[in-house]
Amino acid sequence: MLTPYSKVAGLHFEPPIILASGILGQTSSSMLNSLKGGFGGIVTKSIGLEPREGHPNPTMLELNTGLLNAMGLPNPGIGSYRNELQELILHVDDIPVIGSIFASDEEHFAEIAMNMEGCGADAVELNLSCPHAKGFGAALGNDQVMAGNMVLAVRNSVDIPVLVKLPPADNIAQIGLAVQGAGADAIVAINTLKAMAIDVETKKPFLGNRVGGYSGPGIKPVGLRCVYELFSTIDIPIIGCGGINTGRDVLEYILAGASALQIGSALYYRGKDAPHLISKEMCEIMESEGIGTIEEITGAAHDYI
Repeated sequence: MLTPYSKVAGLHFEPPIILASGILGQTSSSMLNSLKGGFGGIVTKSIGLEPREGHPNPTMLELNTGLLNAMGLPNPGIGSYRNELQELILHVDDIPVIGSIFASDEEHFAEIAMNMEGCGADAVELNLSCPHAKGFGAALGNDQVMAGNMVLAVRNSVDIPVLVKLPPADNIAQIGLAVQGAGADAIVAINTLKAMAIDVETKKPFLGNRVGGYSGPGIKPVGLRCVYELFSTIDIPIIGCGGINTGRDVLEYILAGASALQIGSALYYRGKDAPHLISKEMCEIMESEGIGTIEEITGAAHDYI
């Protein structure tokens, strides 16, 4: 059986399947427990400068084709989170730990990033794309100038790799160029899509925040499009994210141009062993197709234009 791996921005992921931000990432114990399922890397819950309660219930809804959530970036703040992160890093040696961060301005992004680096995080992931947190969300990632400024502030403040998580914007390739020019080491694409659901009987939106982020199998075609367009435009690596549920999904993203993958909703659909199962399926397909490494086929779908 193959043992697939990937190197992104100097980080080694084996397998190249990473726990996405917001999934089991708030405590050291939950993150350590997630590693038993076979993840090759971890992204923490998005952490801000100060504690944040998030949105009122209900915050989650299962749809026919995915999940809808409006958590609202609840987190304890970087001051309190330091203990959790340091406890996690104390128990992992060969698994990259990426600190996801959010803020509303350049100064706070830089401050939180420095704290993450000081705790021992291997990289930071800038959440420029939450679709349901006013002042912290996708507006940052949809604006090329704002996105570039946020990345530049962080790049000038830390020595560890800087990853940038983008929204599924129509002009994502141009935004990718902007953050690449500002010093981003890799791009994560995509975050959830802004969406909603309405209860016909009560005549009200289901979510307490009315709108939320749509994830799961239904958004995979959007994620693939974004990765494909980014690969055609930028030179830095791409981590694919969005609707990945099987090994075949992983390979589609790699063919579009991703070098590694993040999964979240797959844990809901396939259980805690999802990364192991998905990696196994990916390897079986690679072996049947005579593919030896991920690098052989990264972006190969572009060869048939």
